[in-house]
Amino acid sequence: MKRRVVITGMGLLSPMGNTVDASFEAMVQGKNGIGRITLCDVEGWKVQLAGEIKNLNFEDYLDKREIKRSDRAMILGMIAAIQAYDQAGLEGVPINRQRFGTFVSSGIGGLNTIYEEVSNCVLRGQDRISPFFIPNSIINLIGGMIAIRFQAKGPNLPVVTACSAATNSMGEAFRYIRDGYLDLAFAGGSEAPINPVGVGGFASLRALNVSNDPERASVPFDSRRSGFVIAEGAGVMIFEEYEHAKKRGANIIAEIVGYGTSSDAFHMTAPDEAAEGIESCIRLTLEDAGVMPEDVGYINAHGTSTLLNDRLETLGIKKAFGEAAYQVNISSTKSMHGHALGAAGAIESIATVKALVTSMIPPTIHLEQPDPECDLNYTPNVAVEREMDYAMNINIGFGGQNAALLFKKVKP
Repeated sequence: MKRRVVITGMGLLSPMGNTVDASFEAMVQGKNGIGRITLCDVEGWKVQLAGEIKNLNFEDYLDKREIKRSDRAMILGMIAAIQAYDQAGLEGVPINRQRFGTFVSSGIGGLNTIYEEVSNCVLRGQDRISPFFIPNSIINLIGGMIAIRFQAKGPNLPVVTACSAATNSMGEAFRYIRDGYLDLAFAGGSEAPINPVGVGGFASLRALNVSNDPERASVPFDSRRSGFVIAEGAGVMIFEEYEHAKKRGANIIAEIVGYGTSSDAFHMTAPDEAAEGIESCIRLTLEDAGVMPEDVGYINAHGTSTLLNDRLETLGIKKAFGEAAYQVNISSTKSMHGHALGAAGAIESIATVKALVTSMIPPTIHLEQPDPECDLNYTPNVAVEREMDYAMNINIGFGGQNAALLFKKVKP
């Protein structure tokens, strides 16, 4: 018999705020977290906007030595994990550490470290490369440092699938607990790509919006859309087996009931034109949970504000949901916080869970001129109240990656 998996803690750092509640409240209010880049000098750059984390004091969570030797993506991931662990009330609780896993991923990993140390090597010579270069660069060390801090001695398995990395990682954490291999897991993602290489790399693909107008830059499902806004952030949740959580008297936030993933097997960066991969991923998620499309009240869409993604994601939702696609509320919170790449699924899954438990659906802001091919209910500009039992998060990545999670409200 498959075991139930619940969420008992959440931590979030986003351009909307430095906690779960601050971020979600700003989303519900329809605030815009996108602005001019301050993390590096962008004078002369074609792209000058991003979603940055603001007013976060790392020393509130980590000591100076740890901060100095760690990449920004690692720092953000650790802070989100600390928040989640604290909310879960795990401090001092006897835990079988061998049954406590870590599934925290990233799309790119320590890109700031890579940029800085390659520059060091070119400008100053090989002998000036930091000994922390390799550890800070590799993606598994984000989860590895979380595991070390909290002595989570089960598997540390980040799934690296571009912009669906966090969603796939959370899905695998869900399966490991459901199938009896673990009792607890950190699950989520972290990304810090705002530097000359990160911004320049996506700009060279013509994937980024170049308007440099914060009010027009991230406009998912709008006919004016022309590219996404790059962002940073981290989201980590504590997934826990239901009886394990109940036995220790944990506060149960929500339940994970479905996970699906697929590959388009179509193109390096573009989604399948028939949206078969997206459709399949959504169907697999619903089938995994034993839930009908009409039971889902909200979808947090990938909604990147690119020409292809928004049109084809809409098509995939229509094909998987049928007529129910026109009844479900959809929104892209990327309209407010931008696209955090491999961490997007973590940030947006936490927003999805909050929407589920508060019955408040955050809007897609800046949606003023809807694309005729994007004709679903994207919750334009103003949050809406809706009671629901199920909510879904969808993420899509380069390489034809598709992943989705379905969450269920836990009733008293």
